[in-house]
Amino acid sequence: MAAPLAPKLALARAVAALSRMRGGGATSAPGKVLLALDRDAIGSLGKRLGQGSVLVSATNGKTTTAALAASVLERTGTALVHNAAGANMAGGIATALLTAARPHDGIAGELGLFEVDELWLDSVAAQLRPRAILLGNLFRDQLDRYGELETIAERWAADLPAQRLVVNADDPLIADLGRERPGTLYFGVEDDSLALAGMSHAADAKHCRRCGAPYVFDAVYLGHLGHYRCPNCGQHRPRPDVWASDVTLEGVRAARFTLHTPAGDGRVALALPGLYNVYNALAAAALACALAVPLADILDGLQLTRAAFGRAETILLKPATAASNGTVAEEPRELRILLVKNPAGANEVLRTLALEPGEHDVLGVLNDRIADGRDVSWIWDADFELLAGRIRRFTCSGSRAPELAVRMKYAGLDPARIAVEPDLRAALARAAADRPASPSPLYALPTYTAMLSLRELLVARGEASSSWA
Repeated sequence: MAAPLAPKLALARAVAALSRMRGGGATSAPGKVLLALDRDAIGSLGKRLGQGSVLVSATNGKTTTAALAASVLERTGTALVHNAAGANMAGGIATALLTAARPHDGIAGELGLFEVDELWLDSVAAQLRPRAILLGNLFRDQLDRYGELETIAERWAADLPAQRLVVNADDPLIADLGRERPGTLYFGVEDDSLALAGMSHAADAKHCRRCGAPYVFDAVYLGHLGHYRCPNCGQHRPRPDVWASDVTLEGVRAARFTLHTPAGDGRVALALPGLYNVYNALAAAALACALAVPLADILDGLQLTRAAFGRAETILLKPATAASNGTVAEEPRELRILLVKNPAGANEVLRTLALEPGEHDVLGVLNDRIADGRDVSWIWDADFELLAGRIRRFTCSGSRAPELAVRMKYAGLDPARIAVEPDLRAALARAAADRPASPSPLYALPTYTAMLSLRELLVARGEASSSWA
């Protein structure tokens, strides 16, 4: 007979308290302890949720999509259990459930909303048996950890439980996963004004999963996302149930589009930039449609969402100097953080940044820690050439700062405009202080662990609130 869960919850909570005392976020460690004590804890706690749970997985955009979905679902008055800090492996999901757990088999929430790492999706889904699983995209990322995209797709096809899927019709690799499942709900973009001139050399999923023949793309929107068909076997993009049209991209500030759903249409003013966030909003809207959320709540929730930390987030940097009489000699400067972690994501950030007028100051932070992927050769597949002619100063930092500097040199940037400072604290201070004559933001392009380190530094400087709040 299994031991009662309550003592295990108490021990895991003690670990959480200790982690917070040491200044950590306690987003994964308590859950790891709980799972070590009870491997079925996720399933046991998930059964307490009266409305069950939904899962969100993708290579790019999981955190933002889940934040958009949370904003929509909260409009309905639904109390969520949500791993909002982005800890998306089993330990992070267990921690979210642990935090919400109450005595006597209670839980402070009705619906679980969990973003899940691609490699953990099948095992977490097996425990939670979610009402719906949202699959946003698959891009090449951390090959040393994930392997090729087809490996993940085959794993999902074989091991995901038979719950309802919400799938990106524009991603040929994962669109296939919903074809044989009843009730699959597809989303996608229908706006040829956004189509690129051709497919990027770094694009993935170029061949039909059924017969192996090369796809013909009638429109390419982002990486390998677009409208495609196989001339050999006839496989083609599914018609989306939820789609975006009339898309307007407003640089690094915002995007607008018309949302079409089975329940009706509406215009969305999204306070997030880039086509990639239009896709994230579409994904969240499609998930909400699968849960029968009213259209008015979907539109309100999408428009009220603000950037998740580190994802198109804007922070005011304190002035670096003060006059002798004590008055501030400089105005605060905007720092805009745009996470980059693989070629497809980086290209969309660069494409979005290229919409902004004038020359730019950029702080690029390239790390090669385990969560980033040890292999950073992906920077050679990111199209930094898009921006090279528009850079006033590019400050390179992180554990692989010299490699980033070399990449920028080969992108065509004058070496005199490149500064290398591996120490992040010094790099931020240097980049922030090196201001152009006219006020302009400093754009930070960090990899994942670099983004976390940058946010910790900004919190310590008193310029940002805690990521864990």
